[in-house]
Amino acid sequence: MFRADASVEIGTGHMMRCLTLADELRHQGHQCCFICRDHEGHLGELIVRKGYELHLLPGSRRAGDQPEEAANNPHAAWLGVSWQQDAEQTLEVLSAMEADWQVVDHYALDADWERCVAESVDRILVIDDLADRDHECSVLLDQNLGRVASDYDQRVSADCLRLIGPTFSLLRPEFARLRGQSLERRQDPEVRRILVSLGGVDRDNVTGRVLDALKETSLPPETELDIIMGASAPHLAEVQVQAAEMPFRATVQVNVSDMAERMCLADLSIGAAGGTSWERCCLGLPALLVVLADNQVSGAAALERAGAARVIAGPDSLQAELPSALAGMSEPATLMRMSHAAAQVTAGEGARLVVDSMVTIAGGGQ
Repeated sequence: MFRADASVEIGTGHMMRCLTLADELRHQGHQCCFICRDHEGHLGELIVRKGYELHLLPGSRRAGDQPEEAANNPHAAWLGVSWQQDAEQTLEVLSAMEADWQVVDHYALDADWERCVAESVDRILVIDDLADRDHECSVLLDQNLGRVASDYDQRVSADCLRLIGPTFSLLRPEFARLRGQSLERRQDPEVRRILVSLGGVDRDNVTGRVLDALKETSLPPETELDIIMGASAPHLAEVQVQAAEMPFRATVQVNVSDMAERMCLADLSIGAAGGTSWERCCLGLPALLVVLADNQVSGAAALERAGAARVIAGPDSLQAELPSALAGMSEPATLMRMSHAAAQVTAGEGARLVVDSMVTIAGGGQ
């Protein structure tokens, strides 16, 4: 059973990585279900379309209402209800089934919620990125570069298995499958095709600001822009109009299912410093990262230190920094160095490794 949410505010990343883990579990013969709240942009249709059972919890409180626990957890409002009410509703769903594992991927939930739910499941796996709250779980997964196991010393029990770092990043199998082909085509690099992807929602239209900044670059007119957006992105229509007015060929694709192929074909990526960073690294795709949230700062900095990416501090810096950053990354030798550094970060086998750990623990291996 998975407990995760997507919304216009939260974005789609948590849900997408849970679906990747669910796909690998199903591939290995296990049954998966999802519990999600009826937020705007909840991705329930995608979950059902992929063949998973979905339990949709009632919609959230009025916009602007803040739960009492917001003072202790800055993401508490993402839940839409109190953690106690969420735990109660989750337990109602769990009472009708025998769940071996509860996977929880939600910044608004912590050890209090997990202890409540633990009475109805055998084990809990927590997916986290922040190391900012306590957890009560059998397995803790944090796939961020620069994270170390000791960051959770005061957050989880001593017997909790910690799967730390991008070796365990949850990537769909097509990324590992295309890895060799993608790395091979980067031996003689040139920036001809740029992938632009700022998340499935892009509530603040950072994509539009990237396109504005790209107009100020010296990119040749034959450059191609492959712009990826989600169907629920509130500024999709604006970006489509803007793309048609670019000085080079620019296409906008919605809800793509072939991101690995697109990354393989791209020579450079301009994207958010979130979970898609590991997809780009698996394929050795050099990246210009835009930090869109506080929780992306440390991961983006680690990727820059590793030589895999160049970081722009935020959307407000795009106009001033993107043209010069792009010019500095366009040299073939620079592209090759960045590609090699990115490829060292992850080989894209994380989902299989996580499921193997879950199966081992459930079978009494730990």
